[in-house]
Amino acid sequence: MGPENQSSVSEFLLLGLPMHPGQQRGFFTLFLGMYLTTVLGNLLIILLIRLDSRLHTPMYFFLSHLAFSDISLSSVTVPKMLTNMQTRQQSISYMGCIAQMYFFMFFASTDNFLLAVMAYDRYVAICHPLRYTTIMREGLCVLLVAGSWILSCVTALTHTLLLIRLSFCANNTVSHFFCDLAALLKLSCSDISLNELVIFTVGGLFSILPLCIILSSYVHIGTIILRVPSTKRLYRAFSTCGSHLFVVSLYYGTLSGVYFFSSSWDSKDITASVMYTVVTPMLNPFIYSLRNRDIKQALKTCVNRVSMQSGAQ
Repeated sequence: MGPENQSSVSEFLLLGLPMHPGQQRGFFTLFLGMYLTTVLGNLLIILLIRLDSRLHTPMYFFLSHLAFSDISLSSVTVPKMLTNMQTRQQSISYMGCIAQMYFFMFFASTDNFLLAVMAYDRYVAICHPLRYTTIMREGLCVLLVAGSWILSCVTALTHTLLLIRLSFCANNTVSHFFCDLAALLKLSCSDISLNELVIFTVGGLFSILPLCIILSSYVHIGTIILRVPSTKRLYRAFSTCGSHLFVVSLYYGTLSGVYFFSSSWDSKDITASVMYTVVTPMLNPFIYSLRNRDIKQALKTCVNRVSMQSGAQ
């Protein structure tokens, strides 16, 4: 490997969130609370789905994987951000930065694919209710989830391998609170045309494809509902798809704001990044599950079981 392919940078400096030093303690408490809520809320969802046999359905199978991906996505960025706030040391090693970027893209892509899979599941449930169990059989569900994880791994690995061939010569200050691909490319003193080409082709394809699946699913759902409109069918469709639509809007809205409509990494862009790396994973358990009757019943059953065991002792 020639010198032009080797990085002379041993570490990067993360500028973090744009805040006054006096505000760091308050933001540290806020983000620590949000992170703990994300981890505990999603872990509770996973635990309930595992323990309650009534939740062993495709919908909750996909939801458990989304919950795990959300925990992982937050854990990639938030603990490092909290550590930097507490210690006021903004450095991250070169390999640590590359690893953080890889896992961030991996779990963010997994969220993206899983949202598409869940949209397809909702489409089958509403448009083909009599054939639902036949279509959404266990083998297909496992294949869809495995495909989501594998495609996410391939996407993240492709961008990572192309990044490590670049040189970072002088400027090592990342204008963000984590090692984001776009922010790192701006620091490179190498030719990044290939990286940009792959971002717009491979990255664009794997971003647009799930969105097309989601839109197509909901167009078919809307067509079926409007063909024979009734209050009961509208209520059923809203109760089935409302939470998913809200999360999709929040997820894609913030992503588009960061990667397509912003010209610089200013405070507005970082705020949008906080939304889909911190806020959305925290809200998913509440949006998807805590207003769900099946989840509430499973939680009640679990609490009663624990209370009975404690009383017996």
